Amino acid sequence: MSTKVNVFKKFPRTFWVANTMELFERWGWYGFYNLLANYLTKPQEIGALGLSMAEKATIMGVGTMILYFLPVITGTIADRYGYKKILFAAFFVYITAFLAMPHCQTFESFLLIFIYIAIGGALFKPIITATVSKTTDDSTSSIGFGIYYMMVNIGALIGPVIALQFTKESYHNIFLISAIVIAINIPFVFLYKEPERNPSDLSFGKSLKMIFKNIGIALSDYKFIIFLIIVAGFWSMYYQLFITLPSFIDQWVDTRIIFNWLNNIFPSLLKHIGSANGTIKAEYFIIADSFYIIIFQILVSTIIMKWKPLTSMTTGFLVCSIGMSMTLYTANPFFVLFSLFIFGLGEMAGSPKISEYIGKIAPKDKVALYMGCSFLPVALGGLLAGIIGGIYGKTSDKVILLRNDLILKGYDIPEIGKSFTQTELYTKAQEITGMSQIEITKYLWETYNPNKIWIIILAIGVGASFLLFLYDRLLIRKVK
Repeated sequence: MSTKVNVFKKFPRTFWVANTMELFERWGWYGFYNLLANYLTKPQEIGALGLSMAEKATIMGVGTMILYFLPVITGTIADRYGYKKILFAAFFVYITAFLAMPHCQTFESFLLIFIYIAIGGALFKPIITATVSKTTDDSTSSIGFGIYYMMVNIGALIGPVIALQFTKESYHNIFLISAIVIAINIPFVFLYKEPERNPSDLSFGKSLKMIFKNIGIALSDYKFIIFLIIVAGFWSMYYQLFITLPSFIDQWVDTRIIFNWLNNIFPSLLKHIGSANGTIKAEYFIIADSFYIIIFQILVSTIIMKWKPLTSMTTGFLVCSIGMSMTLYTANPFFVLFSLFIFGLGEMAGSPKISEYIGKIAPKDKVALYMGCSFLPVALGGLLAGIIGGIYGKTSDKVILLRNDLILKGYDIPEIGKSFTQTELYTKAQEITGMSQIEITKYLWETYNPNKIWIIILAIGVGASFLLFLYDRLLIRKVK
């Protein structure tokens, strides 16, 4: 125990300040991001935007791509102009974006504001990881980054839980809460001590040119670029956790089952997570992933500690695929929670090993360059995730399936929009069919099999795992 205490004493104040800012930044980010999919697509009558599934997927896919591509550039900007200045800039972008979001009521305006906030995230992201790296050494880096990832997941768990408490009054409250949480970080910037950095003597334009030249050098390594493309497949599956799964749970999973179960054993909890109509919001299921990681990450990391990174990633990607696709079998909410647990185990085994593997395969004089490219597959995966998420609107969106079904039966049903809303569609469907909402959902599930969307996602995840297996056996081991 004394050895562990001595390790903690080795961390300078800046390390703890940086991790505190990471906690609040993740709190603010996930406080809105976990709720974003349903905010974008649910009916306008409840304060949401009522956009199509394709529009939602475009917004979240493009924004995620920008969020993870720009750190390649913003890291150099921070080195050049100072971490403190860029932290202030990042928080300014965050706060102004969150305050503006409730006023962005169209697809175009929300896409622009989401791109704007992604720029803020891209300014912030490389600073904290660089600070953790610069304030740790060989004896403290393992536990240092362990603390960092713990802060990420604690923020990802707390943020949505707190935000969901305020959605009963208005969805717009989530943006105000995120702005307030980000603002808490501003005093910490004054406590933050600028770590030693190595700004380039080149002009900003020449620095950017050098960045892309270096990326080109790294990507000229055909083994490296093949690896990045395969990993992008994993990330395209992973981001369905935020793009597709919340909509799927909201539209198809009968959360009343868990509501009634909790009402019998823990009724006081329902005051915080239950809805007036006897259901539980989809976002409470999504945050289960972060909860599982907080509880089991150390155990999983211990089990796979001696595994080769490629073996761990291949196994993790495959387990993630199985977990994500288990909703093929049933819409039972308990099964969804179990499938998220399986998914989480795969994520814990595979995701942390990506950076570790990149660090190992990089030439000794190009480690920083290769690590700088580690965001590229996340960016590509985010963009692909948006495209895949858009397929949900064509194959599984309950609103589209219901409207098309009624049209096939000969009824004249207007396009969904301001003049004819989702709520009016459900009401009209009940009048026409004489079925309740629950009966309509069951009929559509049995008739159109909306869970088939997970076949596509399963294929992508299994494909990425299989390609990584071939990459290891046919390329890496063969070369050796």
